[in-house]
Amino acid sequence: MLKKTFKTIDRGFLFIEDWSLFIAVGVALLTAMANVILRKTTDNVSLYWSDEVVRKVIYFSTYIGCVAAIRSRSLIRIDAVPQIFPVLKKPLTLFSHLAVLVFAVIMIYLGWQMTVMMFQDEYAKTTTLQIPEWYFYAVLPIMGVMMFLRTLIVIVEDWRNQPDVTGEN
Repeated sequence: MLKKTFKTIDRGFLFIEDWSLFIAVGVALLTAMANVILRKTTDNVSLYWSDEVVRKVIYFSTYIGCVAAIRSRSLIRIDAVPQIFPVLKKPLTLFSHLAVLVFAVIMIYLGWQMTVMMFQDEYAKTTTLQIPEWYFYAVLPIMGVMMFLRTLIVIVEDWRNQPDVTGEN
């Protein structure tokens, strides 16, 4: 039952990560390319808002990329010590997972507070596109929840010595 639940969560997160990152980076790439082409082929036509789009995509992809990094076990962690002292591999891996869980809880708590604060401020909008800033701050608690759940899945995988709940590895 637990394995099936983890598999469902993993597939849902994988879908969200892959498609949201694909769409966001695609929009940023197309916007930046269009702006460069317009600047080089015309005298005074430019997309004044393209830099803002690219900045927001970098922000978004950084945080959602953290969730994807947990799945692929690519987050920064203590690596040299377990190679020298193999007996410390499991405790240091557990310590790393606990640190990520603490970070995720902090992101949920502070991200929620900042999102609410931006939601209540009617003037908190992006400079050029005038999009409410709370949309972007909402990524923080969402990412925190996803990181927390994904880390719990990885902890269970490590505990059971299974590399992947989906059976792909």
